[in-house]
Amino acid sequence: MRTIDDHEHQIRALVGPALAARPVESLVVDPARMAADPAAYRDRRLASAVVAPLDLPPFANSQMDGYAVASAELQAGGTRLVVADRIPAGRAAPRLQPGQAAPIMTGAPMPPGADAVVPIERAEPDVFPAEGAEAHVELPGPVAPGTFVRAAGSDVPAGTVLFEAGTTLTPARWGVLASAGLTRVDVVRRPRLLVVSTGEELSAPGTALAEGRIHDANGITLTASLLEVGVDVVVERVSDDAAVLQAVVARHADDVDLVVTTGGVSAGAYEVVRDAFEGAGVVFGSVAMQPGGPQGWGTVTVAGRELPIVCFPGNPVSTLVSFEAFLRPALQAATGAGLPRRRSVAAMAEAADSPVGKHQLRRGELDADGRVRLIGGPGSHLLTSHAAATLLVHVPVGVGRVEEGDEVVVWALHD
Repeated sequence: MRTIDDHEHQIRALVGPALAARPVESLVVDPARMAADPAAYRDRRLASAVVAPLDLPPFANSQMDGYAVASAELQAGGTRLVVADRIPAGRAAPRLQPGQAAPIMTGAPMPPGADAVVPIERAEPDVFPAEGAEAHVELPGPVAPGTFVRAAGSDVPAGTVLFEAGTTLTPARWGVLASAGLTRVDVVRRPRLLVVSTGEELSAPGTALAEGRIHDANGITLTASLLEVGVDVVVERVSDDAAVLQAVVARHADDVDLVVTTGGVSAGAYEVVRDAFEGAGVVFGSVAMQPGGPQGWGTVTVAGRELPIVCFPGNPVSTLVSFEAFLRPALQAATGAGLPRRRSVAAMAEAADSPVGKHQLRRGELDADGRVRLIGGPGSHLLTSHAAATLLVHVPVGVGRVEEGDEVVVWALHD
């Protein structure tokens, strides 16, 4: 049997090239468009480098409310100057004449002839005179050229690479793009995955259950997990009919980058995923883990296209544990969405048994003392226990029992 690490590397190698070859799409740099379709803008990665088309800021401007001055005119002990016209933000500034100080607001352009700003708090009087009134102001000195002035290009000079290809666009980075005057930006299309729940026993959530049937939890748990890592999802459900499963995959093959199935991968008599794809490029085997041992992986050829497929077991906890161990890392590497799961070491608050030949992943939480307390048993059907847990607790191959106080590796189940 394969180890967890071996299989995780195998899945990365399988899906990585398909996820890296996604096409490019364009987004408008506009807050109204973003507000109208927030999902389209969340966690997007640049398809190519973006270069600043102009200086940021595009002109020298005041960092403070104060007086724009020629620094050479301010002498030690104070200098009395004539108050010129006000310079508000958003207007062109007239030239500052010798012997003048111009009231200037934060962000307003520096007038020609001025090279420094004295904050209003340091002026005498320390309030601006009425607009248009003849007035003088006493300013301390000396001041150095450039004092409280934001020089043109001091954030980014024109021609600078703002962001490299592959950069994830955060709120601040969207702001930089808007500041640079860009109207559109090319991003890599999100990965698109087809999720197929399989099994004759599955019914849609909310429907009345016939005898022997259960509601399908895997479709929605996997979809929720995939949305967390920036993936677009198409969801299907099929019974134990290999031809139907093959037809569903073929119908979506042109529109998705990867197929993920749940169920039908063990050694029973009605293993629909094995029946559909074994011998057609998909390998089925076991990983030395509990839950989640049976796994499938490979590519299927559909209409001349090689489409990667990852096949998880059908019990809901097995599905979620398999996603965390194998698929989440590869998808986050491709999308940059979400935070990698935190991994740490903590002491057990209780003893627990584990199958020696399996890497067991139990569900748990940290108690008030920071020790690991298990939630529920090891069964792969205990989805409610998994929902209550905050950690995956690792008991490695070769360990048949952990005692209270033993240290174990834990993975956080939430960012």
